[in-house]
Amino acid sequence: MPNRRFADGEVVMGRWPGSVLYYEVQVTSYDDVSHLYTVKYKDGTELALKESDIRSQSSFKHRKSQSSSSSPSRRSTSRSRSRSPGRPAKGRRRSSSQSREHKDDKKKTIQETNLALLVLVFSFNQKPSENNTRRYNGEPDSTERNETSCVILEQKLKPDLEIERVLEQYSLHPRKEEKKKEERHSEKKFFETIKTIEKASSKTKELEFGGRIGTFMLIFFLPATVLYLLLMCKQDDPSLMNFPLPLPALESLWEARVFGVFLLWFFLQALFYLLPIGKVVEGLPLSNGRKLQYRINGFYAFILTAAAIGALLYFQFELHYLYDHFMQFAVSAAAFSMVLSIFLYIRSLKAPEEELAPGGNSGYFVYDFFTGHELNPRIGSFDLKYFCELRPGLIGWVVINLAMLLAEMKIHNQSMPSLSMILVNSFQLLYVVDALWNEEAILTTMDITHDGFGFMLAFGDLVWVPFVYSLQAFYLVGHPTAVSWPVAAAIIILNCIGYYIFRSANSQKNNFRRNPADPKLAYLKFIPTATGKGLLVTGWWGFVRHPNYLGDIIMALAWSLPCGFNHILPYFYVIYFICLLVHREARDEHHCKQKYGVAWERYCQRVPYRIFPYIY
Repeated sequence: MPNRRFADGEVVMGRWPGSVLYYEVQVTSYDDVSHLYTVKYKDGTELALKESDIRSQSSFKHRKSQSSSSSPSRRSTSRSRSRSPGRPAKGRRRSSSQSREHKDDKKKTIQETNLALLVLVFSFNQKPSENNTRRYNGEPDSTERNETSCVILEQKLKPDLEIERVLEQYSLHPRKEEKKKEERHSEKKFFETIKTIEKASSKTKELEFGGRIGTFMLIFFLPATVLYLLLMCKQDDPSLMNFPLPLPALESLWEARVFGVFLLWFFLQALFYLLPIGKVVEGLPLSNGRKLQYRINGFYAFILTAAAIGALLYFQFELHYLYDHFMQFAVSAAAFSMVLSIFLYIRSLKAPEEELAPGGNSGYFVYDFFTGHELNPRIGSFDLKYFCELRPGLIGWVVINLAMLLAEMKIHNQSMPSLSMILVNSFQLLYVVDALWNEEAILTTMDITHDGFGFMLAFGDLVWVPFVYSLQAFYLVGHPTAVSWPVAAAIIILNCIGYYIFRSANSQKNNFRRNPADPKLAYLKFIPTATGKGLLVTGWWGFVRHPNYLGDIIMALAWSLPCGFNHILPYFYVIYFICLLVHREARDEHHCKQKYGVAWERYCQRVPYRIFPYIY
């Protein structure tokens, strides 16, 4: 194994991949396996470079001084070469040695020319709009880079017509076919170099959730928390001081018939997912530039489910069966999610390197099993993660709430449900319908683009969402709470405020991502990034960095208030949700800082508050 030449923290000169230009960088780490140095440029961009692409400052400066007599300004020369390379005069002849010399020089400068060409193609493909006139004064886009910027640029360069147009406009079109092939080969080599660097640095280095020990404990702690909450709601006095709780017999927690009903529900939703209804859209580009296709038919699945539930009620099927066997359904869902997680991890071991999740590729079994090793596990066109995100758990949440409403009416001999139960069901129904109606927006979330599909998401989608998010309705069945109309009106207003912030903020972000040049969004100001995306600094996203989280928390509070203030148990959801979103915001912060570099730092200066204005 060769000895390491450069130390961590040492300031050296690093060559930009695909060019002959060197920039001042700082060594941050060294990988003994791939023998690559991770270096950081002045604008915050981090790349992995070979040792041959790094030189000490002293040797670089010495070489530069030697060539200064023959080339007074290398930077200006490369700039003129990228705009209009010099051509020999028509009547001038060259010797064979001069021709070879010129040809070698031409090959040497192709890499540098292509680097400038990338910036030109990227800038000319941007549509002129009023938004572009409000660009933030900062680092040039060409010096910023992240894991997706090269993929975006590569997609811009794919059409031959775009390359030909820029070559002709800037007099870069070679005169001979051989030179044309050389430039295209050089351009292809540039992208292959970038992809190789990204692949080598795809291992997960920073572990979340407490690392291996933390994730191991969470695998047992999360199911135990669900069982504890459900057992507490069954108590006459659901006080946290009543501990330890009387545990039920193990045989009472499992029933084969209940597990069969759960499987029927899961595969019924899978059938609705496979129906050829709804539009098909593309997700965000993956690390290899490929875009997966998704069928948007979650709302149709909800309508079909509502029709099926209506038919069961028409034939006098007692839906409060869910309430009577609620604990058994939770255990069945937990067992299924565990089996699904094991299957997902086993199949991920055969997945190609580029299909692994950036956050679940640590090499540690427990950590990768929990966070998810494969990013988008699919069986044919059936996307397992995307299906579980919105279908069985989210729609099941609404069905459970309805079952609790009917159980309340039966147990307390009521002709109609209580006002508090109506408020909880209505608020949460609105939330679920909104998510299914705007199903396409989930394709840009961290769950889809970054997190793998493992125990964390499988348990969260199939167990935590339907059985914990319905805690208020489950609580009200055994602990009815009277709510006056003035109080109900205040709670409704609070929920509407939260929903307005949540929906308008998400719509603003999604519309801007789809078409930043839309004249309707001309009033929005943004900070440009090297990825081609903009960071909004006006509207809701100029108010706090995560206004959708703020709306979510306000709605969560409104869902718990109808349960009164006798016990803290119905407010578990609010407390948990605040902790969840604060933790997710920290993950987003770290991810965006790596992704956008100096542009994210400027955004944080413009928008200092994260979730709560003037507080946090």
